[in-house]
Formats: sequence, C-alpha cells, structure tokens
Amino acid sequence: MTEPVFEVEDLHVTFPTDDGLVTAVRGVSYRLRPGEVLGIVGESGSGKSVTSLAVMGLLPATARVTGSARYRGRELLGASDSELSSIRGKNVAMIFQDPMTSLNPVYSVGYQIAEAVRAHNDVSKQAAMSRAIELLDTVRIPNAAERAASYPHELSGGMRQRVVIAIAMANDPDVIIADEPTTALDVTVQAQIMQALETAKTATGAAMVLITHDLGVIAGQADRVMVMYAGKLVEAGSAEDVFYTPRMPYTLGLLGSLPRLDQKSKQLTPIVGAPPSLINMPPGCPFTPRCPLAQPVCDEIEPPLAATTSLDHLAACHFSSELVEAKPDDVFNTEVADTKALAEFVRQTEGGP
Repeated sequence: MTEPVFEVEDLHVTFPTDDGLVTAVRGVSYRLRPGEVLGIVGESGSGKSVTSLAVMGLLPATARVTGSARYRGRELLGASDSELSSIRGKNVAMIFQDPMTSLNPVYSVGYQIAEAVRAHNDVSKQAAMSRAIELLDTVRIPNAAERAASYPHELSGGMRQRVVIAIAMANDPDVIIADEPTTALDVTVQAQIMQALETAKTATGAAMVLITHDLGVIAGQADRVMVMYAGKLVEAGSAEDVFYTPRMPYTLGLLGSLPRLDQKSKQLTPIVGAPPSLINMPPGCPFTPRCPLAQPVCDEIEPPLAATTSLDHLAACHFSSELVEAKPDDVFNTEVADTKALAEFVRQTEGGP
C-alpha cells in the first residue's frame, strides 16, 4: 500500500475555562493516503472541526494540543508560523465552513484566488489572474472572466463556497480539509458543492478530509468514515462497514435520523437528549445517558475503540458484538421512546423549571 500523506496520532485538545478544562478532542488518530476521502461525522460539538483546526495550527494560543500530526513525515504540531505558512495552502489546504467570513469583502474574488497562487509561486499578476479565471471555470462558475471581478457580496452562498474551493485548489495541494462545506445551503446547491469538491479532488489528486454532521453528504463520497462523539472516535471503518453494519448505538442513531429515498416513507428514529458537557467529564461512556442499551458497566468504564469482526472496522461499545445485524429501529424504537428523557431534554433546552 502507498505511504500515508497525512497522519494524526493520539491527538488531544483542551481549552482552559473559568468553569474547568474543556476536553474538546480525546485521542483521535487516523491516516490518510493519496487520493483517499475520509469522512468525519458527528453532532455539533463532537470535536470534528477542532481536530482539523488543531493540525493546521489555527487554534488560539490558549488551546493545549498534544499528540502528533505529520504531513509526509514532517511534524506540524509545535512548528513555527513560518514553517506552517509554507505548508498551509500549498501542501495542505482548508475549506472553511462559512465562505462569507473566509473571503475578504473589499477584494474581488479573482484577486483573492490570484493572491493564493502568488503566495506560493513566483508568477506575474497577469499569470496569477489567468490561473484564477481558470480555477473559477473549473468549479463551474459561469462567465468566469466576468465573475472574477465580482466581490463576495455579489455572489450567492453556493458560488462563494465554490470560490473558496477554487482557492483551495490554487496550488494543487496533496491534502484538502473541507470543514462543513455544505452547511446552510439548500439540497440542490449542496449537490453542486459536492460536485465541485469531486472536481477539486480529481484535478489536484489530493486526499480529502470531509467534515460534516450529515451522513447523507458523505454517503457517495467517502472511502472511510470516522464517527465522533464527545471529542472521541466511537466508530471507524470503510464506508460500507459504517453505513451497512454499524456497531455503535450512536452511529445507528445517526443513520436512523437520516431520510432515505431507497426506502418507503417512515418515521425517523431520533436520538433523545443532547451531547454531554465536555467540562470535567465523568467516567464511563459519554453516550450512556442517551443510549437505550446502557448497562451499569457503561457508567463505570468508557469502552475503548476496538476491532469488531473486521480489523479495519472499529467501535467503542461494550455491546458491539450484539449489534451485528441491528437496525436503527431495533435500538431507537420510537414507539417505546423514553418520555421522561425527552421531557428532561425539552426542559433543559427551553430553560424550564
């Protein structure tokens, strides 16, 4: 097999606060090979974005980051700003969640793409602008030469996101990290953005980390999938393993809350409750308060991420062996939902007594 282009090992990220230590990422590890697409999924607050911001050196100085993140064997954690600047945008590019805050409102989009080209290449302004127009055309922005003179506020949300993708493509990186690239976009525009990402991957040959809370977004894109909960990996494996034979109740819950066009219409199976606070977390499995399968051992011991029937399919659950052929309805049965837990969740979210 080819050597990994990007490796993350035992990554931990904590933030000190007045209320205690927020443990945002707990021991995340993965390897990314050339051309591979890794999908990272989970609810908001699960640590997906922090994981990637940490390896890019983009967290605030107060963050405490330990572990290792290597690009082609070169350690990134602890590297100086000048060292990281020589890699960011050139070898490892990132597409941020909100394109409006990623783009400078006082410069045309063409200028900003050309600036990304010139940051890592000794080319003229004219050559850089020609490359910018070429990239706009590649991500399927119509009338690319005219649109290059437009400012971000003159473009739709989907077009702005495609501009950000063009910037990520500017220097043919080896790795592209896409952080929630389809958030707040309607379904048809989401499809266009995913198509633009596929174009970027094909054009650059880059490996990709695709971060999202929506399993449907990565269903047809990812080669491997990692599921995060409360800052930790709770399931990892090939897309086929995670989608068709999930072995962790949380993953089953995510799949059960996903509308599907290949099945008859039915009621979705929601996960009752909310993710736990990451401040001074108690022992045991953090998913226990929301898990219908929870037993006393779950409150005492947090299960490790261990191999299931396949060495490449990992799950963090004491009862993963009992979920071999389980479906979301088997675990999260809406007819016998815990109404007390639901009432408690409503009380907390609405601030009631």
